[in-house]
Amino acid sequence: MPDSIAPLSAPRVALVGFGEAGATFARAGRWGAKAALGYDIDPVRELAMVEHGIRPGASAAEALTEAELVLSLVTADAALDAARDYAPLLPEGALWCDMNSVAPDTKREAAAAIELAGGRYVDVAVMAPVDKGMAVPLLVSGPHALAALPLLEALGFANVRVVGDEVGRASAIKLCRSVMVKGMEALTAEMVLAAANAGVLDEVLASLDASEKPMSWSERADYNLERMLVHGERRAAEMYEASQMLQSLGISAMMTENTVGWQQALGALSVDEIPDGLTAKVAAIRGTPDYQGKI
Repeated sequence: MPDSIAPLSAPRVALVGFGEAGATFARAGRWGAKAALGYDIDPVRELAMVEHGIRPGASAAEALTEAELVLSLVTADAALDAARDYAPLLPEGALWCDMNSVAPDTKREAAAAIELAGGRYVDVAVMAPVDKGMAVPLLVSGPHALAALPLLEALGFANVRVVGDEVGRASAIKLCRSVMVKGMEALTAEMVLAAANAGVLDEVLASLDASEKPMSWSERADYNLERMLVHGERRAAEMYEASQMLQSLGISAMMTENTVGWQQALGALSVDEIPDGLTAKVAAIRGTPDYQGKI
């Protein structure tokens, strides 16, 4: 059963991993005053812990032995191994807050390891750059999210929200958003470098400014799907030509080549009448015979 919220004082906290995120949060939250301990597989980072008031554990076991709340702040590729390796070292009932940007399935695997060892796993998504400090938005989910909420707030996090009792929900929100945010960054690089090589960057940017329309993301997504469903095949042909241009300019067309595939796939769907509204469009796309296994 999901835990309930209870007012608690600042917990005994342990940090697993002490990179940029750990250092930023420890400094902003003044966690040294909360008798925080830390552990990182890189011994060089012990000095950084000391500078931020965090006592380095001589081992992972020492850092975790009395922790009520553990913040896992390792690299994404190490998140699952950290959960598996350190789960047996957790005190009974300790909350393992996995703040790493990994897939929902990876978090569910990590949760299984923590829960099997008697710990309590919490899926935490960090929704903005960590330089926002304790104001950074955190989404938390899982059956122990409500138990973790007051402890995270007691550490100083000022923008924490529970988004459900399923492990993986918070990370799904984070990574779906990242598809757009990081995808736009990649598209920006592809476009800017190509335009610069072609000597037309100022004109391209001015054209984009002139065509920009203020709208919500829901409206933008609805509009974009409408254009792809109606004109996707024609636009796929245009974007193929764009990919050829990029290659001739010496720019990788990684993003544009995949745009060709998406435009072609949606344009070729057998949606007889395109409905109004984003939700209806998504349902229509998912309901077509060609959707499963092809998009």
